[in-house]
Amino acid sequence: KGLPVTTPFIVKLVLVSLLVFILFNLARALFIMVKGQHQQSMSHYLGRRVLFSVVVIVVLLVALGLGYIQPNPRPY
Repeated sequence: KGLPVTTPFIVKLVLVSLLVFILFNLARALFIMVKGQHQQSMSHYLGRRVLFSVVVIVVLLVALGLGYIQPNPRPY
């Protein structure tokens, strides 16, 4: 049949995709820093990482507010 395509699943998939993209941009910036290439700006990739980190936080807050995802209950 396949994967269950529900709203919480889609939200989690989007969040994981954004986190992978953030790691990719961080790796690109590291590669440019180590290689010393000045064709592309390292701050371009670091700026993208910051932008997408903000997007992840906003998506998390909206999904929590709308009830698409549930936080873990308190341990006490």
